[in-house]
Amino acid sequence: MPSLDEIRKPIASELDVFESKFKDSMRSSVPLLDRITHYIYKRKGKQMRPMFVFFSAQVCGGINESTHRGAALVELLHTATLVHDDVVDDAWERRGFFSVNAVWKNKIAVLVGDFLLAKGLLLSLQHDDFRLLKIVSNAVQQMSEGELLQIEKVRRLDIVEDVYYEIIRQKTASLIASCCACGAASAQTSDENIENMRLFGEYIGMAFQIKDDLLDFGYEDIGKPRGIDIKEKKITLPLIFALNHADRSERRKIINLVKNHSEEQDRVDEVVAFVREKGGLEYAEEKMFEYQRRAFEILYRFPESESRHSLEELVKFTTERKR
Repeated sequence: MPSLDEIRKPIASELDVFESKFKDSMRSSVPLLDRITHYIYKRKGKQMRPMFVFFSAQVCGGINESTHRGAALVELLHTATLVHDDVVDDAWERRGFFSVNAVWKNKIAVLVGDFLLAKGLLLSLQHDDFRLLKIVSNAVQQMSEGELLQIEKVRRLDIVEDVYYEIIRQKTASLIASCCACGAASAQTSDENIENMRLFGEYIGMAFQIKDDLLDFGYEDIGKPRGIDIKEKKITLPLIFALNHADRSERRKIINLVKNHSEEQDRVDEVVAFVREKGGLEYAEEKMFEYQRRAFEILYRFPESESRHSLEELVKFTTERKR
């Protein structure tokens, strides 16, 4: 499987330009704010979201200035939600570095998140990118709703499979869907193509999250199971399947372990072993590939091109990654 660097080669120069523009989009005349946004910028991720925006634009007609603004808008609003998430979760780390709230405390972190959100909104409004703003704002709304739905369900540990799909569709898939829709919309393509790219991104996001859930259980025996989801009392697809295929006493026991003993590693290991034994990982993998297949079905409606091939490889990367 090609590396992420190889996949991004066809748009490498565009991504370099984007890097510079994104950095500029976060600038402020307040020295403290400038220091913090520089800190955030230096610790950015793998650029997968901008890649989805640029490749989607190329598949639908070509990259332009609006595409760059769409990618920056997605990154600004997403970064704002991450900064706020770390405050809500009381998280001290983000991608192996101290989180903004760990270094500058909660009050400043919340204000920085608000600043990034406002920057994204202004970037769109200054250039009349109303379509892009609508797409991304809708995703942020869904991400908030998905998070709250999960919090509500975690309290009662009563998540069924349909609710799980709704949570990950809103929490994770809506953002990747907005990347692909933004890319398509920036290329001035038809409403049908924009909706197809949005749906393509949604299916990829679903597959991506299920893969993440699998990795938490030490899927494919790559490293030790993390069990982070269990410790946080999150009910994910492998566990839902296993609970549905357990007798009443087994089910009661496992729910009790998750509810009351999730801080004890040996109990977490017991839950992981239960999920493996019941075939939860195989079932989740099957569902992951089902979403991947649906995404490819939509992608193949677009003409064959280098960009379409790159999107194909990017999809495979998200579902076949080892961590």
